[in-house]
Amino acid sequence: MRNSLRLLTTMLVLSTLSALATAGGRDGGRDDDDDHRGRTERRLNVQVGVRPFYLVEGMDDSALKDRLKQCEAGPFYTSRFSISHRGAPLEFPEHSQESYAAAHRMGAGIIECDVSFTRDGELVCRHSECDLHTTTNIVATPLNNACTVPWTKGGPAPKCCTSDITLSEFKGLKAKMDASNPAATTAEGYLGGTPAWRTDLYTGRPAGNVVTLKEHIELIKQWGVGQTPELKSGDPARIQAIFGGQAQYAQKMIDTYKAAGVDPKKVWAQSFDLNDILYWIRNEPAYGRQAVYLDSVDPGAKPPIPRQTTAQLAALKAAGVQIIAPPIQALLAVDAAGQVVPSQYALDINAAGLKIISWSFERVDLTKGAAGKGSYYGFDPTGVAIRRDSDMYKALDVLAKQVKVVGLFSDWPGTVTYYANCMGL
Repeated sequence: MRNSLRLLTTMLVLSTLSALATAGGRDGGRDDDDDHRGRTERRLNVQVGVRPFYLVEGMDDSALKDRLKQCEAGPFYTSRFSISHRGAPLEFPEHSQESYAAAHRMGAGIIECDVSFTRDGELVCRHSECDLHTTTNIVATPLNNACTVPWTKGGPAPKCCTSDITLSEFKGLKAKMDASNPAATTAEGYLGGTPAWRTDLYTGRPAGNVVTLKEHIELIKQWGVGQTPELKSGDPARIQAIFGGQAQYAQKMIDTYKAAGVDPKKVWAQSFDLNDILYWIRNEPAYGRQAVYLDSVDPGAKPPIPRQTTAQLAALKAAGVQIIAPPIQALLAVDAAGQVVPSQYALDINAAGLKIISWSFERVDLTKGAAGKGSYYGFDPTGVAIRRDSDMYKALDVLAKQVKVVGLFSDWPGTVTYYANCMGL
């Protein structure tokens, strides 16, 4: 009897340790800091919403569908594989506090702030220096007069920049879905145009809800997840006048994180400008170590933007670049059997020893399939493999398992969080 009790006790202890190891190992390879991060994140009751279930149900019968359906009961945890692209802009105004909060609730383990600047040199979260006329209500406010090109009835297309206004003025704006109606005859009408596959349901609050980089940092610190600031390009003359040059602009972004006491291991600084990446590697190695070089390759562009050659990939690695981030369409292809497979570019990047992050999931309306959509599904121009919105999980599965991306940006992080949890990423 005593031996039986001892055996039972041992089994219970082993079972408990196994469960703890499983919970702690969902984001494998953590160091001590990552363990602390994991404990913080697991306190969040992650809600992925109904969309992943809807997409899985619409898939053709397959082993992938069966695997994904087995995860329906959850529970779901925050995953660094799931990277929030501008918050959750499929339904929330991009780079708004509400959009970031939605991404956090959906389990995004890394949340992005695209970094631009105001006239008085403060850093703010906007996708572009000059997108305020489509992403905020600026043209319907007195600040319209401060725009580089104000909105006027029947006039030229407006152009409103963060660098046109001060931080205080920026904070008075209200975020909105990125859209416009160029044919409108009123400023309020110009602010419309949201496509039908998105929504204005979450734009009704009266507060501005636009976010500065400092505010973004404090939000993410409070949530205990990772953050990925992207230093956006801007008017060179304004950058020179405000900061003294591009290098100083790049330095100010890192200085903002240092002043806030953010652990560099929780920051993935990004830029499409390789000079920014190399500057951080040389001058801020703690942050440069996992800086992300955003690759703008786009064979469908006019003119096409070519991929990095194998020699260029080797040179990036030799220069200290560890992570490259091409768009989805550059990493996938469709074979003769109509199956989604890694592109040659993806294979070459892996052979060069570079880690891969990709962008951006849930950014295209796939309700009628990929045919004619171009952009992120340009790898399947006739819609042979991606025939409906549910088929996006085919692409995600190949990106994760065969291309071996370490993270994926998404406009609706719950979709990727569901997959990441199901596959133990």
